[in-house]
Amino acid sequence: MKPAPDHLVHAAFDPVTLAIPFFVLAVILEVLLGRFGKARANYETRDTLTSLTLGLGSTFAGLLTFGVPFAASLWLYQHRLFDIPMTAIWAWAAIFLLEDLTYYWFHRIAHERRFWWASHVNHHSSQHYNLSTALRQTWTGGLAGTWALWLPLAFLGFPPAMIAIQKGVSLIYQFWIHTEAIGRMPRWFEAVFNTPSHHRVHHARNPVYLDRNYAGILIVWDKLFGTFQPELDEEKPRYGLVRNLGDFNILRAVFHEWIGIGRDLLRQPRHALGWLFGPPGWSPDGSRETSAQLKAEWAARHRSSPMQRSGMGEGDREAVEGARLGSG
Repeated sequence: MKPAPDHLVHAAFDPVTLAIPFFVLAVILEVLLGRFGKARANYETRDTLTSLTLGLGSTFAGLLTFGVPFAASLWLYQHRLFDIPMTAIWAWAAIFLLEDLTYYWFHRIAHERRFWWASHVNHHSSQHYNLSTALRQTWTGGLAGTWALWLPLAFLGFPPAMIAIQKGVSLIYQFWIHTEAIGRMPRWFEAVFNTPSHHRVHHARNPVYLDRNYAGILIVWDKLFGTFQPELDEEKPRYGLVRNLGDFNILRAVFHEWIGIGRDLLRQPRHALGWLFGPPGWSPDGSRETSAQLKAEWAARHRSSPMQRSGMGEGDREAVEGARLGSG
């Protein structure tokens, strides 16, 4: 097969780079609205600086690890099954749905398996929830290999440039939902799309909210695969990790779970598979708690309460492994 034209391999523009001025202005606006009491916006200076630094570091880390996933994507595209035109409207509709579905499963795996949670945990390390929180992106995702989940799209025949653009669009969309300034969107919008309300649930550490709402753009995937949880008026989200770090050390935020995995492997190497690929909080003797256990305990305490009857369905009472637990 002939080498692909450059415009199919290298995106003509980077949506995220173009959106950076909007990100900055939106954060400033939210801070000002919160300062003057015009919107709910909880900012703490050290926390915000940590978020900004994590975002900057993620950019540099991405540049360092870009080569391998790009080469793998290009190789698979050279052996693609179909020639999908980048100029066709149906092709953009298809990549929108398939990329968003891929993101759902990436995000779910990144919460439910400890190895990939270690690369994602810093995004959830803030105890505040505002637009700056969206900037807490991974430094180690390239090394963790979750990029491989997008490779089948190139093998199908979607040009690498097309995939990159759609991933950028998804990232931009997810920026605005990191806020408490917006309550709930219109009902039809809440039914189809990821919203600030849905994503507040995802970032909350309340047991009822753990392991929920993995959506990128479309919340329909969570509803389809049984991981949807609405925000409850009776249960205000509390943000951060189940075991919060308690400081603003940037390197600790990035590497603490990797260090925890290393310690567990050195102490009990015979349980390597569990330490690496069990849910966060897993331990061979059950001395730590996974989110499944935390949710089960919460459900047992609230089984007959009005909140439980109205807010949690049967699927919420089932054990769902994984979530935002530290290594203990």
